[in-house]
Amino acid sequence: MQAVINSTIPPQNLSHFHLRRSSFKYQISPLNPSAPKISSFRSAAVAVHVTRRHLANLDKLLNKTDPPLKVDPQPVHKDPNKGSLHMPIKGKGLLEGLNLSRLWPEVKAPEEMSPRNLNRLQRLLSKTVEYSPRNALGQRWREYHGCNDWSGLLDPLDENLRREVVRYGEFVQAAYHAFHSNPTTSPNEPPLPRHVTLPDRSYKVTKSLYATSSVGLPGWIDEVAPDLGWMTQRSSWVGYVAVCDDRREIARMGRRDIVIALRGTATCLEWAENVRAQLIDIPADVDTKDCGDPKVECGFLSLYKTAGAHVRSLSESVVEEIRRLTEMYKGETLSITVTGHSLGAALAILVADEISVCSAEVPPVAVFSFGGPRVGNKMFADRIKSRNVKVLRIVNSQDVITQVPPNPMTYSHVGTELRVETKMSPFLKPNADIACCHDLEAYLHLVDGFMSSKCPFRPNAKRSLVRLVQDQRGNMKKLYMRKVKDLGFNPELQTVGCLPSPS
Repeated sequence: MQAVINSTIPPQNLSHFHLRRSSFKYQISPLNPSAPKISSFRSAAVAVHVTRRHLANLDKLLNKTDPPLKVDPQPVHKDPNKGSLHMPIKGKGLLEGLNLSRLWPEVKAPEEMSPRNLNRLQRLLSKTVEYSPRNALGQRWREYHGCNDWSGLLDPLDENLRREVVRYGEFVQAAYHAFHSNPTTSPNEPPLPRHVTLPDRSYKVTKSLYATSSVGLPGWIDEVAPDLGWMTQRSSWVGYVAVCDDRREIARMGRRDIVIALRGTATCLEWAENVRAQLIDIPADVDTKDCGDPKVECGFLSLYKTAGAHVRSLSESVVEEIRRLTEMYKGETLSITVTGHSLGAALAILVADEISVCSAEVPPVAVFSFGGPRVGNKMFADRIKSRNVKVLRIVNSQDVITQVPPNPMTYSHVGTELRVETKMSPFLKPNADIACCHDLEAYLHLVDGFMSSKCPFRPNAKRSLVRLVQDQRGNMKKLYMRKVKDLGFNPELQTVGCLPSPS
């Protein structure tokens, strides 16, 4: 039965839902400022400002009346004029006890620069699209797919692995772009096929994926804010399945690759699911040995398992498509790669867990996740490992989303970690805001530049700065932004689409 958020909202919070129509003219994913703009949206400067405000106020919106966790010894001070959004759940809130202002203090950091970095800036803004080498992986493809948990490939970062990580991140960017190009899902009829512009022309999309929330907003929301539209829809397009269909690329990679790409949080109800942070049992499979009592976050499992009025659940759709593709390409060497950002990273873990045992002969399954939260308890992490699912988590040390839910005694990360830091970029401010530290394009910028823990940013980084300057110019070092203007680059006029990889 659909749950409704109504009586659980204190009266003083009702004003949060009395929104002006103009507030939702341009909405993009609050956790991905790099999502492409739609022509009807307001200026990018306003969008980034609202994104920053959403993230900076998360703990204020989610604080409860319960005493704060020990991780934050300072008391929580509530403004009597501002209420708190309480979800009808047991257990600790998602960000309870996290003092975001303490983690990211408002301090001025020195903005170092050099002629070499300025020359690099000019090169990255003026050159055509360029990528790190796409060498033949051959028989080593299993190593790059994680068969040895990427041992010996992360520090220093292997150049072939760097290119693969960035490539899979661009598949997620394509999912964001496709969603924001047409975010509405009709509640009255099955959705039409959706066009996705892939970053790699050697792949073709075979299936659209939808996620459905099991919670809903009260009916009066439509009366007081009728223009919310897709922001309150229960079912939303969340990603796609694609398969490599180019013989030369199959030969280069050493196998035919199946990709499942999932975007991050975009709608109000997806946000509502994010904060349902209590652990619940995940169904055990009779055909595999589970470890202890695996549990996962309630909201993530809800989005994964709930079916919509005219769409199947994400779980059903993925399993059905993987079975179809593995049967179609039976006899070939296959791999399955699941990739996602933010909420999509959490859903990617649940997808990989299920498809790893969905049939008798499942190809190797790997996850490349960007900025993902914790998904379940240690027993769930043990179950992922026992099913031979390989997980590479790309984590920005300054990204708060990778630190939630905040109780490591209850929740546990899975897999192997590749850690980067915003402050290591020569172009971004070392105290960049929370939205920038979680931004997917910023992640790809940091991965493309990362060499090793001793030399964190390579001088010959390949990735263009155009999109980063356009979306994060407030977080770029001021001296570099002055140089950007001197070079005649106008972020307001520059458009960045889904740039295809060279074949």
